[in-house]
Amino acid sequence: MKISIAQVNVHVGNFETNLQKFQSEIIHAKEKGSELIVFPELAISGYPPRDFLDYRHFIEECENTISVLAKSCIGIAAIIGSPTFNTSAEGKRLHNSAYVLVDGAIQNIIHKTLLPTYDIFDEYRYFEPNTIFDCVHIKGQKIALTICEDLWNVDHQKLYKVSPMDELMKQSPDLMINIAASPFDYDQAQERLNVLKWNVNKYKLPLVYVNHVGAQTELIFDGGSLFLNEKAEIVHQLPFFREQISTIDTEERASSLADTSQPKIALIHDALVLGIKDYFTKSGFSKAVLGLSGGIDSAVVAALAAQALGPENVLAVMLPSQYSSDHSIKDAKDLINNIGLQEQLLPIKNIYTSFEKELAELFAEKNADLTEENMQARIRGVLLMAVSNKFGNILLNTSNKSEAAVGYGTLYGDMCGGLSVIGDVYKTQVYELAKYINREKELIPVNTIEKAPSAELRPGQKDSDSLPDYDLLDKVLYNYIELAKGKSELLKLGFDNNLIERVTGLVNRNEYKRYQTPPILRISPKAFGMGRRMPIVAKY
Repeated sequence: MKISIAQVNVHVGNFETNLQKFQSEIIHAKEKGSELIVFPELAISGYPPRDFLDYRHFIEECENTISVLAKSCIGIAAIIGSPTFNTSAEGKRLHNSAYVLVDGAIQNIIHKTLLPTYDIFDEYRYFEPNTIFDCVHIKGQKIALTICEDLWNVDHQKLYKVSPMDELMKQSPDLMINIAASPFDYDQAQERLNVLKWNVNKYKLPLVYVNHVGAQTELIFDGGSLFLNEKAEIVHQLPFFREQISTIDTEERASSLADTSQPKIALIHDALVLGIKDYFTKSGFSKAVLGLSGGIDSAVVAALAAQALGPENVLAVMLPSQYSSDHSIKDAKDLINNIGLQEQLLPIKNIYTSFEKELAELFAEKNADLTEENMQARIRGVLLMAVSNKFGNILLNTSNKSEAAVGYGTLYGDMCGGLSVIGDVYKTQVYELAKYINREKELIPVNTIEKAPSAELRPGQKDSDSLPDYDLLDKVLYNYIELAKGKSELLKLGFDNNLIERVTGLVNRNEYKRYQTPPILRISPKAFGMGRRMPIVAKY
C-alpha cells in the first residue's frame, strides 16, 4: 500500500490556512500515486487547542473543515485528527478522534483511548476516553488505528489499565498507524523510538507513525515521523524540525537507513530556532529586540534569533551602566558585526542618576543594597519595552534556566519580554550552545564564552558572588527539578547538605517570580511553565 506521511506545521484555530495546506498535500499525495495520506493528531484544530475546546462554535468549525476536506478525498483516502462531539449522554462532551475519509465522505471516526494528564498534557480535562475497539478497512488493508498515547502503555511505564493494541489485535490487523502530537524535549526522540519499537516487537506488525512539526507558543514539535517494518527497523524517517510530505510503500520492508541521530545540543539548537520562528510568524510579527550586554546569554539568544528571523530583523540594544566594562561593550559590538544585527546604544547612567536623586531623601537612612542593582535592571527593561512598543518589535527575554530556578533575576527588569528563549536551558548548556553556534566560524566572540559571567550591576560583580559554581549548581537543579529528587536522595548522590538546603530553598522561594515570566520555549523533560505546577504560597 502506498501511503503519504504528511508531517505538517499547522496553526491552532487557523482553519482556512490549515485546510488549504491539507488540500495541497492531498493533491501532492495523489500525484505520487498514494492510496492513503495520514495527517497528525488534532491536525484540524491544531495542537494543543486548550480551552478553545470549550467553545461549541470552535468544534463546529472543526466539523465544517472536515466536511470540506472529505470532498478532496476522491481517489485517495485520508486519516486526520480532530476533536469530535461525544454523542453519548454520559461523560465529557468531546472525544480526541481520528477521521477516516474515503470517497468524499467520512467512513470511520476512531476515538483516543489513553488520555495523558502528566507534565504538559491535560487531555482528560476535555476528552472522554474511548471504550470501543474496531480496526478500519482501507484499500483492502485492515488497519489498527491509534492516537499518540494509545501506544505508550508499555511494560516499563504502565500508566493505564487497558491497552488499545491488545484489543485491536483480536481482529488480526495487517498494519498499525499511529497519529501523534508528541512534543519535543532533548530525550523524547529516543524514548519515542523505544516505545514505537516496543509495540512493533510485541505485535509483530509494521507501523506508520505521523507526528506534528512546528511550535505552538512554548511547545515545540520535532516531527521525526517514520515507518517501521515488522522487525522494528526504520525503513523510512522524515526529518526533525522540518515540514515534509513523504510517500512510502508498505510492501518495501528492507531497512537501509543510516543512523540519523544528532547530538543533544544540536537538537536543542534547532528546536529553539524553530520555536522563535513559529512564535513570531504565527503571532503576526517579524522583528525582535533584545538587550545585548556582552554576556553569554544575550549573545546566544541574539544568534538564535538572527538564524530564525534574519539578522536584519533583530535589533540589539546595548544598555551600558557606569559599571559595564569596556570589554563587555566591545564583545557586544563584535557580535553585532559578526552576525550583522541592527544596533542601538542607550546608556542608562544618566537615568539611574536621576532615579538616585529622586529617591535620595526617602532612602537617606538606608544603605545601598539590591534595590540599586534592581533599579538598573528595571531601567533597562523600561527602555527595551519602549523600543518594543514604538517599533512593534517583540522583546526577547534572555534569562537562562539556572537563573530562573534560583531567582537570580529582576521582575520587570531583565525578566520582562514576550518570549523566553533560553528559560529552559541551564547555564552550562548555554555555553554548549555558544560553542555549537561557533562550530563553523566565530559568531559569538571567544571572550564572551571564556570570561566569568557577571550582571555588572556593581563594581567587580560576578555571578559566583551570589551563586554556587554553575557546573555544581546545574547538577543540583537538574536532579531536583527534572528528576524530582528530594533531600535524602540528593545527599546519597554526594551533594553537600548546606548546598542542598541553599539551592532547593532558592528554587522554592522564587516560584512567585516564575509565575510572572514570559512563555518559555520547552526543550527539557521538565520545563518551568505549564508542565511544572507548583504552589506559590507553601512551606516545604
